[in-house]
Amino acid sequence: MNGFTKTMDKMKPKFEKIASNPYVSAIRDGFIAAMPIILFSSLFTLIAYVPNAWGFYWPKSVENALVLPYNYSMGLLALYVTATCAKNLTDYKNLKLPKTNQINSMNVILAAEISFIIIAIKVGKDGLDLTYLGTQGLIASYIVGLIVPNIYYQCVKHNVTIKMPDVVPQNIAQTFKDIFPMTFSVTLFWLVQIVLNQLFGANLSEGVVKVLSPLFHASDTYGGLALVAGAMAFFWFVGVQGPSIVAPAVAAIETTNVGLNQQLVHDGMQASHALTINAQDYVMNMGGTGSTFVVPFIFLLLAKSAQNKAAGKAAVIPGCFGVNEPILFGAPIIMNPVFFVPFLITPMFNVCAYKFFVQVLHMNALYNTLPWTVPAPIGIIVSSGFAGLSFVYVILTLVVDTLIWLPFFKFYDNDLYKQEQAKLAKEEAAGVTTASTADSEATLAATDKEAKDGITKDTNVMVICAGGGTSGILAKALNKMAKERNLPLHAAARAYGQHMDIINDMDLIILAPQMDSMKGNLQEIADHDGSKLVTTTGRQYIELTQNPDKAFKFVVDSLAGKNDEKKDEDTTGSVPNATV
Repeated sequence: MNGFTKTMDKMKPKFEKIASNPYVSAIRDGFIAAMPIILFSSLFTLIAYVPNAWGFYWPKSVENALVLPYNYSMGLLALYVTATCAKNLTDYKNLKLPKTNQINSMNVILAAEISFIIIAIKVGKDGLDLTYLGTQGLIASYIVGLIVPNIYYQCVKHNVTIKMPDVVPQNIAQTFKDIFPMTFSVTLFWLVQIVLNQLFGANLSEGVVKVLSPLFHASDTYGGLALVAGAMAFFWFVGVQGPSIVAPAVAAIETTNVGLNQQLVHDGMQASHALTINAQDYVMNMGGTGSTFVVPFIFLLLAKSAQNKAAGKAAVIPGCFGVNEPILFGAPIIMNPVFFVPFLITPMFNVCAYKFFVQVLHMNALYNTLPWTVPAPIGIIVSSGFAGLSFVYVILTLVVDTLIWLPFFKFYDNDLYKQEQAKLAKEEAAGVTTASTADSEATLAATDKEAKDGITKDTNVMVICAGGGTSGILAKALNKMAKERNLPLHAAARAYGQHMDIINDMDLIILAPQMDSMKGNLQEIADHDGSKLVTTTGRQYIELTQNPDKAFKFVVDSLAGKNDEKKDEDTTGSVPNATV
């Protein structure tokens, strides 16, 4: 096991650099910010086309009215993502500049959107073609969203601006300050558009789609889907939040396929593109990365070990809603060599079986987009438009996933159970007893007093995790206890990528263990705003979500600087000495 762990530890820093790269982060965070648009538009697709599964069809006029909001949301998605991507990279660039000389993020958004419109709209004999303002223009939107902030950054950093006299009001001076970078940005993409039209008769958005079309096709094959699913699981197992690396690379493909699938359904045909947003959420990551939906139930119902049974009990409900950190860190599964094989192959099996159902059995692919927190079996059925075969697929995967995980669990559980029994026998022989109820109450009272003594003024705490699930549990627990004890503590939870709206007002930022790879980026923000940032280990974090008293003590200690030096330990906590 030590050799396995050392190998994983050596690989982790390289993957963390990829995950924390500001350009990868800007794409990921920009896409996350646009997710409400995708979810909103899917509501109308559900209303318009799900009744078809029961033989009911809306009159054409009603159908056209129902899809109108979809056309003006998903139909302009790339334009919106250009803005969100540019905004997120601008926020990062501003960390490198003095607070008195910042990039105007609103002006960057305007310049980026103008530039994108220039390279996305085609002018033909039949008028304007707006196809590439939607999902098919996403990759071009990333290009614009990453280049424009860099142009602004260079102009602001080197003071390339129209200088106004000191008597000119600052808001007016700012307008002139933004003229040069906007001009440079728009002119650049205007020239690119002219050159591409003259040489190839295509705009940048169309050209990017044509060049990358083999990649789009390859990603939708059995091998491509297995690679995407396996990569996410592998990176997570190493200790780096898998989707933070893989998702930015496939987000444009997944979203484009959602649009293509919905158009096929609109035309009365089968949705046939397998790789979509909810295919990642519900198929590859059924119950969370590693397809762990069945794992908490196995731990709860079949464990002989007290530790495993407790881990299963704590993880069942979160796991049903795609929050699998309690089982990943509570078992632990992450960095535990016993579970490497099932963690990797289960999502690969699920997605290949799904591809078979779509390609061979002609089940509708997932063409509606629902929140990732919808339980995966329900999400698969609803997102496929209640396709009859989706019920069969769900049952099949639940059975096979259980069969894959079961032998590895039994091996691990038997080994852990033997260790527990040996420890219990040793303690009994030595006459060791557990702490009395009085001692427990005294400890609780001391913790309560320490929390009250430590929180004496308005204190804002943010908890950041990958998807906002476990961070929400921890934040709610802190708020509940703050209210009960009448403490001026206010906690908020955010998924990484959705934290920039209020992070500037935080006194303390707590990172879930899977966010350790993003520590560098977040530390820059914390230093810029004068906040304190602390990380957590795997089992420690899960314990904080389950024990509000310890969570309060952790906050107090962190504010006092007692948690600044993180102990040199595995982020998953201790792993029993099981061997494969």
